Amino acid sequence: MSGGLVVVGAGIVGASVAYHAARAGADVTLVDAGRPGAGVTADSFAWIGASGVRSGPAAALRATATDEYHRLEAELPGLPVTWSGSLSWGTTDVAPEAGPGQEIVDAARVAALEPALRQPPEWAVWAPDDGAADSVGVTERLVAGARAHGARVCPDTPVTAVKRDATGRVVGVETAAGPLSGGTVVLAAAAATAALGAPLGVRIPVDPSPATLFRFSAPVGLVRTVVNNLDFDLRQVAADRLIAAADSPERTLAAVRSTFHGAANVELLSARVGLRPMPADGEPIIGPVTGVPGLYVAVLHAAVTLAAAVGRLVARELIDDTAEPLLAGCRLDRF
Repeated sequence: MSGGLVVVGAGIVGASVAYHAARAGADVTLVDAGRPGAGVTADSFAWIGASGVRSGPAAALRATATDEYHRLEAELPGLPVTWSGSLSWGTTDVAPEAGPGQEIVDAARVAALEPALRQPPEWAVWAPDDGAADSVGVTERLVAGARAHGARVCPDTPVTAVKRDATGRVVGVETAAGPLSGGTVVLAAAAATAALGAPLGVRIPVDPSPATLFRFSAPVGLVRTVVNNLDFDLRQVAADRLIAAADSPERTLAAVRSTFHGAANVELLSARVGLRPMPADGEPIIGPVTGVPGLYVAVLHAAVTLAAAVGRLVARELIDDTAEPLLAGCRLDRF
């Protein structure tokens, strides 16, 4: 990698790339239109799971997710991640075979794992190694880590264009506050990545995908794992708070109250719709852009789950000028 590295987007993916690259000694500038982690990262349910992944271009990458977060915890002590395991049930008519990192458990085991359940299912999929992150808190720690290794951070600075020289090579970005120079630019700006690529003649097939996150008041210890069923993805994020990824606030509130003992007084506190980036085939788009030397893309739907792994691998590709096998199925030129 010649020249400095400009990372556009300080969500959890961009922050991870900036941290890992700065830690490896690169000259890094991280720039975002808002505050780090305040965009779509803040609207993620933030389930970290390597379990059950069997196929797809990013299957091997996903299988590293929890191990990569444990590595990151060792590098950034106190990282706000909780390893509670996850329980899934009712999403299919028959009990599936357990995938990697999973086991099928019966009603008695489910009741032991989630004691407040009114009617434990006959079977559930238990993934003991799964966890969840405070996505904004993790992003802030990554940004602080990047700064500690010399990175410059430019919040509240919208990027308006990628700059190229007469030969077509990337030389930095234009921002609302003036130009930022860099021999490599990483576009990690979620759904906005497509608009930044378009003036360069680069089609990045990613669109915003609405996802609603509800926050509820809750009794202490009502939910102990990450719970996934037809009604919601649900987890406890504080002693008196739950978050759920679901569609309808009324139906979700009713489902929480009917699913758990002691939930009669659970109340909806807020609802937010986040426009998460969704690549055309659902799989991550990560890698250098053919025909635009110095331009690199990192945009993915499972951003929180894969952020620790992707940040490390992208930094290695850029700094060591290598091709990481785990990213081989994620390239833009597959489209």
